[in-house]
Amino acid sequence: MHPLALQVPAEAGSTDILAVANSPLVWACALGVFGVIFVQTFIYIKAARKAAPAVGMSTGELTRSYRAGAVASIGPSLAVVLVAIALLALFGTPAVLVRIGLIGSAATETASAGIAATTMGATLGGPDYTQQVFAVAFMAMSISGGMWMLATLILTPLLKRGGHRLSQVNPAAMAIIPCAALLGAFSMLAVAEMPKSGVHLITLVVSAAVMSGCLFLARKLQAAWLKEWALGFAIITALVVAFAAHAA
Repeated sequence: MHPLALQVPAEAGSTDILAVANSPLVWACALGVFGVIFVQTFIYIKAARKAAPAVGMSTGELTRSYRAGAVASIGPSLAVVLVAIALLALFGTPAVLVRIGLIGSAATETASAGIAATTMGATLGGPDYTQQVFAVAFMAMSISGGMWMLATLILTPLLKRGGHRLSQVNPAAMAIIPCAALLGAFSMLAVAEMPKSGVHLITLVVSAAVMSGCLFLARKLQAAWLKEWALGFAIITALVVAFAAHAA
Protein backbone atom coordinates (compact mmCIF):
# COMPACT_ATOMS: atom_id res chain seq x y z
CA MET A 1 0.00 0.00 0.00
CA HIS A 2 1.24 3.49 -0.82
CA PRO A 3 2.30 5.45 2.31
CA LEU A 4 -0.03 8.35 1.45
CA ALA A 5 -2.99 5.98 1.19
CA LEU A 6 -2.72 5.34 4.93
CA GLN A 7 -3.67 8.97 5.55
CA VAL A 8 -6.97 8.66 3.66
CA PRO A 9 -9.51 6.85 5.87
CA ALA A 10 -11.73 5.74 2.99
CA GLU A 11 -14.39 3.16 3.84
CA ALA A 12 -16.71 1.40 1.45
CA GLY A 13 -20.12 3.08 1.50
CA SER A 14 -19.13 5.72 4.06
CA THR A 15 -20.83 9.11 3.71
CA ASP A 16 -18.13 10.88 5.76
CA ILE A 17 -17.02 12.92 2.75
CA LEU A 18 -14.84 15.36 4.66
CA ALA A 19 -12.68 12.51 5.97
CA VAL A 20 -11.28 12.03 2.46
CA ALA A 21 -11.97 15.50 1.06
CA ASN A 22 -9.76 17.14 3.74
CA SER A 23 -7.09 14.44 3.78
CA PRO A 24 -3.39 15.51 3.72
CA LEU A 25 -2.98 14.05 0.23
CA VAL A 26 -5.72 16.27 -1.23
CA TRP A 27 -4.36 19.28 0.67
CA ALA A 28 -0.87 18.63 -0.76
CA CYS A 29 -2.27 18.49 -4.30
CA ALA A 30 -4.23 21.73 -3.76
CA LEU A 31 -1.22 23.60 -2.36
CA GLY A 32 0.85 22.33 -5.30
CA VAL A 33 -1.65 23.84 -7.74
CA PHE A 34 -1.60 27.18 -5.94
CA GLY A 35 2.20 27.08 -5.93
CA VAL A 36 2.16 26.77 -9.72
CA ILE A 37 -0.28 29.69 -9.94
CA PHE A 38 1.97 31.93 -7.82
CA VAL A 39 4.99 31.04 -9.96
CA GLN A 40 3.02 31.78 -13.14
CA THR A 41 1.90 35.13 -11.73
CA PHE A 42 5.48 36.08 -10.92
CA ILE A 43 6.61 35.09 -14.45
CA TYR A 44 3.79 37.10 -16.09
CA ILE A 45 4.56 40.22 -14.03
CA LYS A 46 8.25 39.94 -14.82
CA ALA A 47 7.51 39.44 -18.54
CA ALA A 48 5.14 42.43 -18.57
CA ARG A 49 7.79 44.68 -17.01
CA LYS A 50 10.32 43.48 -19.57
CA ALA A 51 8.01 43.98 -22.57
CA ALA A 52 6.48 47.31 -21.46
CA PRO A 53 9.20 49.61 -22.88
CA ALA A 54 9.02 47.86 -26.27
CA VAL A 55 5.30 48.66 -26.61
CA GLY A 56 5.60 52.21 -25.29
CA MET A 57 4.22 51.63 -21.78
CA SER A 58 5.73 53.62 -18.95
CA THR A 59 6.23 52.29 -15.43
CA GLY A 60 3.32 54.43 -14.25
CA GLU A 61 0.98 52.98 -16.90
CA LEU A 62 2.09 49.48 -15.98
CA THR A 63 1.37 50.16 -12.30
CA ARG A 64 -2.07 51.55 -13.16
CA SER A 65 -2.85 48.46 -15.23
CA TYR A 66 -1.92 46.22 -12.27
CA ARG A 67 -4.12 48.32 -9.97
CA ALA A 68 -7.04 48.27 -12.42
CA GLY A 69 -6.78 44.50 -12.74
CA ALA A 70 -6.71 44.08 -8.96
CA VAL A 71 -9.76 46.31 -8.49
CA ALA A 72 -11.66 44.58 -11.30
CA SER A 73 -11.06 41.20 -9.66
CA ILE A 74 -12.76 42.19 -6.38
CA GLY A 75 -16.32 41.61 -7.54
CA PRO A 76 -15.82 38.26 -9.28
CA SER A 77 -13.70 37.10 -6.36
CA LEU A 78 -16.44 37.95 -3.86
CA ALA A 79 -18.95 36.01 -5.93
CA VAL A 80 -16.63 33.01 -6.09
CA VAL A 81 -15.99 33.14 -2.33
CA LEU A 82 -19.71 33.20 -1.53
CA VAL A 83 -20.34 30.20 -3.79
CA ALA A 84 -17.27 28.39 -2.47
CA ILE A 85 -18.48 28.70 1.14
CA ALA A 86 -21.76 27.05 0.15
CA LEU A 87 -19.92 24.14 -1.50
CA LEU A 88 -17.48 23.38 1.32
CA ALA A 89 -19.76 20.76 2.84
CA LEU A 90 -20.09 18.99 -0.52
CA PHE A 91 -16.48 18.89 -1.71
CA GLY A 92 -14.27 19.90 1.25
CA THR A 93 -11.87 22.83 1.44
CA PRO A 94 -9.00 21.62 -0.82
CA ALA A 95 -11.29 20.59 -3.68
CA VAL A 96 -13.24 23.85 -3.51
CA LEU A 97 -10.04 25.90 -3.43
CA VAL A 98 -8.68 24.12 -6.50
CA ARG A 99 -11.81 23.66 -8.60
CA ILE A 100 -13.92 26.75 -7.76
CA GLY A 101 -10.97 29.01 -6.94
CA LEU A 102 -9.00 28.02 -10.04
CA ILE A 103 -11.75 27.70 -12.63
CA GLY A 104 -14.08 30.24 -11.02
CA SER A 105 -17.22 28.73 -12.50
CA ALA A 106 -19.26 27.07 -9.79
CA ALA A 107 -21.97 26.20 -12.31
CA THR A 108 -19.57 24.27 -14.55
CA GLU A 109 -17.88 22.44 -11.69
CA THR A 110 -21.13 21.57 -9.94
CA ALA A 111 -22.64 20.37 -13.23
CA SER A 112 -19.66 18.08 -13.83
CA ALA A 113 -19.88 16.69 -10.30
CA GLY A 114 -23.64 16.29 -10.55
CA ILE A 115 -23.45 14.36 -13.81
CA ALA A 116 -20.74 12.11 -12.40
CA ALA A 117 -22.81 11.45 -9.26
CA THR A 118 -25.89 10.69 -11.35
CA THR A 119 -24.01 8.04 -13.34
CA MET A 120 -23.45 6.25 -10.02
CA GLY A 121 -27.12 6.52 -9.05
CA ALA A 122 -26.46 9.19 -6.40
CA THR A 123 -27.12 12.87 -5.87
CA LEU A 124 -24.74 15.52 -4.55
CA GLY A 125 -25.29 15.94 -0.81
CA GLY A 126 -27.90 13.17 -0.68
CA PRO A 127 -27.89 10.13 1.61
CA ASP A 128 -26.23 8.11 -1.15
CA TYR A 129 -23.38 10.62 -1.58
CA THR A 130 -20.58 8.32 -0.43
CA GLN A 131 -16.81 8.66 -0.47
CA GLN A 132 -16.69 6.68 -3.72
CA VAL A 133 -19.18 9.05 -5.35
CA PHE A 134 -17.15 12.03 -4.14
CA ALA A 135 -13.98 10.52 -5.65
CA VAL A 136 -15.69 10.04 -9.03
CA ALA A 137 -17.21 13.55 -8.91
CA PHE A 138 -13.85 15.11 -8.04
CA MET A 139 -12.20 13.19 -10.87
CA ALA A 140 -14.91 14.37 -13.29
CA MET A 141 -14.34 18.00 -12.26
CA SER A 142 -10.58 17.60 -12.69
CA ILE A 143 -10.90 15.98 -16.13
CA SER A 144 -13.36 18.68 -17.21
CA GLY A 145 -10.89 21.41 -16.23
CA GLY A 146 -8.02 19.52 -17.83
CA MET A 147 -9.85 19.19 -21.14
CA TRP A 148 -10.70 22.89 -20.98
CA MET A 149 -6.99 23.73 -20.70
CA LEU A 150 -6.09 21.20 -23.41
CA ALA A 151 -8.62 22.76 -25.80
CA THR A 152 -7.18 26.19 -25.05
CA LEU A 153 -3.66 24.92 -25.67
CA ILE A 154 -4.63 23.46 -29.06
CA LEU A 155 -7.02 26.12 -30.30
CA THR A 156 -5.14 29.25 -29.21
CA PRO A 157 -2.35 28.90 -31.83
CA LEU A 158 -4.97 28.27 -34.53
CA LEU A 159 -7.00 31.32 -33.53
CA LYS A 160 -3.82 33.38 -33.32
CA ARG A 161 -2.99 32.39 -36.90
CA GLY A 162 -6.47 33.41 -38.05
CA GLY A 163 -6.21 36.70 -36.18
CA HIS A 164 -2.85 37.45 -37.82
CA ARG A 165 -4.35 36.90 -41.28
CA LEU A 166 -7.38 39.03 -40.43
CA SER A 167 -5.18 41.87 -39.18
CA GLN A 168 -3.39 41.87 -42.52
CA VAL A 169 -6.68 42.07 -44.45
CA ASN A 170 -8.48 44.56 -42.19
CA PRO A 171 -6.51 45.95 -39.20
CA ALA A 172 -9.56 47.83 -37.92
CA ALA A 173 -11.44 44.56 -37.48
CA MET A 174 -8.91 43.33 -34.92
CA ALA A 175 -9.60 46.40 -32.82
CA ILE A 176 -13.37 45.96 -33.05
CA ILE A 177 -13.76 42.18 -32.69
CA PRO A 178 -12.28 41.82 -29.15
CA CYS A 179 -14.42 44.69 -27.84
CA ALA A 180 -17.52 43.31 -29.56
CA ALA A 181 -16.85 39.82 -28.17
CA LEU A 182 -16.50 41.12 -24.60
CA LEU A 183 -19.56 43.34 -24.96
CA GLY A 184 -21.63 40.46 -26.36
CA ALA A 185 -20.50 37.99 -23.69
CA PHE A 186 -21.20 40.29 -20.73
CA SER A 187 -24.46 41.52 -22.29
CA MET A 188 -25.68 37.94 -22.58
CA LEU A 189 -24.80 37.29 -18.93
CA ALA A 190 -26.68 40.42 -17.90
CA VAL A 191 -29.74 39.74 -20.06
CA ALA A 192 -29.96 36.17 -18.77
CA GLU A 193 -30.20 37.44 -15.16
CA MET A 194 -32.89 40.09 -15.78
CA PRO A 195 -35.99 37.84 -16.01
CA LYS A 196 -35.18 35.87 -12.84
CA SER A 197 -36.66 38.35 -10.34
CA GLY A 198 -37.15 42.03 -9.52
CA VAL A 199 -34.04 41.94 -7.32
CA HIS A 200 -31.95 40.80 -10.27
CA LEU A 201 -33.33 43.60 -12.43
CA ILE A 202 -32.77 46.26 -9.75
CA THR A 203 -29.23 45.03 -9.17
CA LEU A 204 -28.44 45.20 -12.87
CA VAL A 205 -29.90 48.70 -13.27
CA VAL A 206 -28.08 50.03 -10.18
CA SER A 207 -24.72 48.57 -11.22
CA ALA A 208 -25.11 49.99 -14.74
CA ALA A 209 -26.08 53.40 -13.33
CA VAL A 210 -23.11 53.52 -10.92
CA MET A 211 -20.70 52.40 -13.63
CA SER A 212 -22.02 55.00 -16.08
CA GLY A 213 -21.94 57.73 -13.42
CA CYS A 214 -18.36 56.93 -12.44
CA LEU A 215 -17.19 56.98 -16.06
CA PHE A 216 -19.05 60.26 -16.68
CA LEU A 217 -17.49 61.92 -13.63
CA ALA A 218 -14.07 60.53 -14.51
CA ARG A 219 -14.29 62.14 -17.92
CA LYS A 220 -15.64 65.45 -16.63
CA LEU A 221 -13.18 65.72 -13.75
CA GLN A 222 -10.25 64.19 -15.64
CA ALA A 223 -9.96 61.67 -12.79
CA ALA A 224 -8.16 58.65 -14.20
CA TRP A 225 -8.26 56.88 -10.82
CA LEU A 226 -12.07 56.89 -10.95
CA LYS A 227 -11.99 54.84 -14.17
CA GLU A 228 -9.86 52.23 -12.41
CA TRP A 229 -12.21 52.03 -9.42
CA ALA A 230 -15.49 52.34 -11.37
CA LEU A 231 -16.03 48.59 -11.70
CA GLY A 232 -15.26 48.01 -8.03
CA PHE A 233 -17.68 50.76 -6.95
CA ALA A 234 -20.40 49.38 -9.26
CA ILE A 235 -20.00 45.83 -7.96
CA ILE A 236 -19.93 46.75 -4.27
CA THR A 237 -22.91 49.12 -4.63
CA ALA A 238 -24.88 46.48 -6.54
CA LEU A 239 -24.13 43.86 -3.88
CA VAL A 240 -25.34 46.19 -1.10
CA VAL A 241 -28.51 47.06 -3.04
CA ALA A 242 -29.17 43.40 -3.85
CA PHE A 243 -28.80 42.43 -0.18
CA ALA A 244 -31.11 45.26 0.92
CA ALA A 245 -33.71 44.44 -1.76
CA HIS A 246 -33.61 40.73 -0.89
CA ALA A 247 -33.98 41.42 2.84
CA ALA A 248 -36.82 43.93 2.36
